[in-house]
Amino acid sequence: MPVNTNDPRVKRTHQLLMQSFMELVEEREDVYSISVQEITDRATVNRSTFYAHFEDKFAFLESWMGEKFQRILKDKLPDSSISNVSDLRTVIQAVFDFLARFRQYMANPGNSKFEPLFEIAMQKELYQLLFKWLSGESNTSVSQEMVETTALVMSWGIFGSAVQWSRSPQNRTTEMMVQDVLVIVTAGLAPVME
Repeated sequence: MPVNTNDPRVKRTHQLLMQSFMELVEEREDVYSISVQEITDRATVNRSTFYAHFEDKFAFLESWMGEKFQRILKDKLPDSSISNVSDLRTVIQAVFDFLARFRQYMANPGNSKFEPLFEIAMQKELYQLLFKWLSGESNTSVSQEMVETTALVMSWGIFGSAVQWSRSPQNRTTEMMVQDVLVIVTAGLAPVME
């Protein structure tokens, strides 16, 4: 039976599970070896409660990564939304910074199997943020499909550039990459923005 995500008890339990996992990650820096049982023991909830909130460990990890990325964006964008090109630059910078730190988790060979899962969660969050912005700012004559496609291309362009850069950051500085990606992404806004 699905849980009511608006129920304060559900929110509290969700937060306990996330906090417990973060504590375990900080102790070990090994995402791979952390079991559901260890997470629930630390959170002082039973396994069935965990599975009422998450389908499996992979769904939990995807949620964890998405929430982590959302917190970073919230710190950088107080109202958690984009309203201009300056905010877009802030988002691009946050993606690059986040992926640079993310590589530290992936240094452990066991964790690398989760890399695609984490990347998908981050890209999904980025897409939703861009889609929300473009939906509110797009020219009224532009179709919803064009807005969706633009948000999709922008999110993958930003995210893909940051992933590639994070794998070999010594080639270019973050600032150089962020500026180049911003120029290209803003050029891609022309079909949907006035």
